[in-house]
Amino acid sequence: MKGVILAGGTGSRLYPLTRITNKHLLPIFDRPMIAWAIEAVVQAGIEEVMLVTGGTHAGEFLRLLGNGHDYGLERLLYAYQERPGGIAEALGLAERFVGDDPVLVMLADNIVERSLRGVVQGFETQGRGARVVLSEVGDPVHLRHLGVPAFSADGRIERILEKPEQPPSPYAVTGIYCYDAEVFDVVHRLRPSARGELEITDVNNWYVEQGRMAFDVLEGFWGDAGESIEAYWAVNDFVRAHGANKG
Repeated sequence: MKGVILAGGTGSRLYPLTRITNKHLLPIFDRPMIAWAIEAVVQAGIEEVMLVTGGTHAGEFLRLLGNGHDYGLERLLYAYQERPGGIAEALGLAERFVGDDPVLVMLADNIVERSLRGVVQGFETQGRGARVVLSEVGDPVHLRHLGVPAFSADGRIERILEKPEQPPSPYAVTGIYCYDAEVFDVVHRLRPSARGELEITDVNNWYVEQGRMAFDVLEGFWGDAGESIEAYWAVNDFVRAHGANKG
């Protein structure tokens, strides 16, 4: 299984911290944010990763991470997203790297308390399709700013709603996904959303419609450190007190 870490975007929600750097290079406790994402992927058992980034500070990732060996990676490749075209577009840049292998995709501003190894093992058992990682949020106000799954009577995801006014469940779809290699065919068929981007929610809903979507619910803390200044500091406070990526 291969890993794709997405570290693009303009970081506008963390301005002015991101005025002179990429948000994924900001510190989370004692290391750059991107290092926590790499650690999570490595602890999940993945040794080959492509990092997708963009903007004017992309070269700083190469200077920080090099070939990835110091971070436990066997192979680290880089891809450059020329404009903010959405998460699905960024994933599409990794098509040749991933090839026919399954892939774990992680947004680099996601911080988790517990290891993702169980997620990867679950997808390996699943064999095909897709798998999303959920976190129980509960707060309806917060959920209105996130992707939220709606469940069928038998407990399957029947739709993922983006920023719903009335959240259909207390769970958020985190920025952690597993896909089979067919995901790239799905990306190629997407049309841009109203904001001109290729949306990962459209990818996930395609797998839902095919009856090939599974999910895991995270234990412990999950935070999106790029969601807002307040969220960034909340993640910092948690990691400083409790750590992250624990087995």
